[in-house]
Amino acid sequence: MSAQTSTFNTGRPVYISDGSRTPFLRARGKPGPFHAADLAFQAGRVLLFRQPFAAQVLDQVVLGCVMPGPDEANIARVVALRLGCGDRVPAWTVQRNCASGMQAIDCAARDIAAGHSDLVLAGGVEAMSHAPLLFGNAMTGWLGTLHNARTPIKKLKAMAAFRPAHLKPVISLLRGLTDPIVGLSMGQTAEILAHRFDISREQMDAYALRSHQRLAGAMRDGHLDEIEVMYDYHGRFHAADDGLREDSSMEKLAKLKPAFDRPFGSVTAGNSAQITDGAAWLLMASEDAVRKYELPVLGELKDSAWAGLNPAEMGLGPVHAMAPILARNHLDSGDIDYWEINEAFAAQVQACLLAWQDERFCVDVLGMNGAFRAIDEECLNVDGGAIAIGHPVGASGARILLHLVKTLQRTGGRRGIASLCIGGGQGGAMLVERVD
Repeated sequence: MSAQTSTFNTGRPVYISDGSRTPFLRARGKPGPFHAADLAFQAGRVLLFRQPFAAQVLDQVVLGCVMPGPDEANIARVVALRLGCGDRVPAWTVQRNCASGMQAIDCAARDIAAGHSDLVLAGGVEAMSHAPLLFGNAMTGWLGTLHNARTPIKKLKAMAAFRPAHLKPVISLLRGLTDPIVGLSMGQTAEILAHRFDISREQMDAYALRSHQRLAGAMRDGHLDEIEVMYDYHGRFHAADDGLREDSSMEKLAKLKPAFDRPFGSVTAGNSAQITDGAAWLLMASEDAVRKYELPVLGELKDSAWAGLNPAEMGLGPVHAMAPILARNHLDSGDIDYWEINEAFAAQVQACLLAWQDERFCVDVLGMNGAFRAIDEECLNVDGGAIAIGHPVGASGARILLHLVKTLQRTGGRRGIASLCIGGGQGGAMLVERVD
């Protein structure tokens, strides 16, 4: 195991004071109603409005995003200015694929622990439905030649060189979800894990169905109060995650065809995370800021870890990142009250659960002394996960941490771990504790 690790309890305490997110909106084959900056703005506007300090008091704004639009260069700065933070509050954008939102929180926490900041707005955003279609090199070269042609004859010659094949688009979303080193899509890496850990199609579908059922229960019981209503430019409002399939069943899931390894695979659209638009923010604060502004505290961020692994098995990233956190804090699975492991694929989460309690894997791969106790699935993704909610890649790391601290507050639990697998062969995890 290769891991870069860090603890925050060696410096100043780092608190999560508040947070909010947008509803996660499923992509429906065309650009959704919100650009990424719109999503982040609407999630942050209400959050900052209810604070006892002005937005200009923030020390910085950090935002994770994988695919900002062409008008959203350094999207963190664009959003910070729209939120009224003013010219003097610096803002910067981070990118660690699926964990970009968690990376933003990690950056904020490090600065607070080191005494460089007291109040930081940190989170993540993604508008996956707005991922652009690109021209290939042939079209780009042809346009360059046409632009540089200075005489009518040269222009006609350049135009004659055009071929219809030049118009074949490059689908940036598909390219972004494919690892260029191993040449595998993220879904294909999930198929590898399903084969390695002997996870059946029926097991995957049962896990996916449970994700939808738990989200439906969370909506019914009011467990998603971190969601802020959004209004689009056509006067419509969006108040809830719209990827939920309340009518899902094992029979319906069984009818779906393999999406990544046809015709023999087991990973389908039904047991994979949905392509989604959304944003999530957390307000991070030092102890000084909590006292000065009399801020509430949802939780204290205690530790984080980042790990690298084989990109072909990137789905095991949570195991690689969670293991050092538990080891150096002298904890086992029973010491964690709630877990949030991002559901990129049902097979990926199930593989993590199996690897976690596999002694050979933990000793030979992770370098541990033995396996961990099994994770109680009744305490894992208790209100559903990305299979039902969706996975806007830049936002998910912030969403799962925000919901984790909300869950600890609601239930009175003490400790929680949030973790994600990361395209390219990495894993990220954070340990948080409830604060009364």
